[in-house]
Amino acid sequence: MKIVLFLASFLGLLQGGMLNTHIAPTLNTTQFKGMTLLDQKILLFKNIDGLKFSEISDLAYDHNAKKLYFVSDEGKLFVFNALFSDKIETLNAIGGVELVKNSGKKFQRWRRDSEGLAINDKGEVYASFEGRAKIGKFDQKGRMVKQYTLPKKLRNPDNYRSRNKSLEALTWHPKYGLLTATEWPLKHKNKKEQTIYALNGKEWYFKAEAESKSAVVAMEVMDDGNLLVMERSFTGLMNPLVITLKKIYLIGCKNKKGLCQSELILKMNTHQGWDIDNFEGLARVGKHRYVMVSDDNDNFFQKTLFVYFEVAH
Repeated sequence: MKIVLFLASFLGLLQGGMLNTHIAPTLNTTQFKGMTLLDQKILLFKNIDGLKFSEISDLAYDHNAKKLYFVSDEGKLFVFNALFSDKIETLNAIGGVELVKNSGKKFQRWRRDSEGLAINDKGEVYASFEGRAKIGKFDQKGRMVKQYTLPKKLRNPDNYRSRNKSLEALTWHPKYGLLTATEWPLKHKNKKEQTIYALNGKEWYFKAEAESKSAVVAMEVMDDGNLLVMERSFTGLMNPLVITLKKIYLIGCKNKKGLCQSELILKMNTHQGWDIDNFEGLARVGKHRYVMVSDDNDNFFQKTLFVYFEVAH
């Protein structure tokens, strides 16, 4: 009887490849100073069109088509029908493709580390890569139809602190176009001063979080044209994993040498009871509403967390 009740409870929590969860330290607490948790899931999708759904590094939402795109750091792109209201209403897989060269040939293994994802208002899809840093536009078959010229300082591999610490975050801004950020600041920069780069060479600077090795892992344009940025700090199994959401005020940040104003939205620390994983992706899905996703590192002991939230305004 206990087994039957457990299975009934489990199946009640499981909804079409998603399992309910709770990441906050206190059960049923969803309201915080900077944001409200609206819905929280573990994604359990296995294979989509023969591609393993794992190691998700970013996501982007097509507001017109109501489609949510996920990219993995193995160069795989997944598309879902997705609807959001006060909860996650729909999240159904449509298909998956590999990101490849325009010729259809695969990228070499160390050149397919896709980390950032963005969609413009026309539904065009862009991805940024670590390894050999690049940004490309991709069609619905996963072919790179255009590769963009990076600002000069981002073209030289020697400027990055490592090959795996390059173009981690990507977003589309209605005024500035594609914006990107490196995971860690470039070698010549202060380790605690991060930079947002536009492809035309314009730059904005902001202070990184105080935690050791705090890295930019995702960013998204907010309703007012400023940026929601996610930083992650992880220095070892015995140390806390800290995920920070913060607002960076691009609008009105005119001082070329100064730091843009920032505002803390929420700080999640595993040593303070947060049941979080390796969050790496952000997407705006409605007015003041966003989703974030974690990378399970293709590890049995980790989870793909998918959290829907609203930022205070």
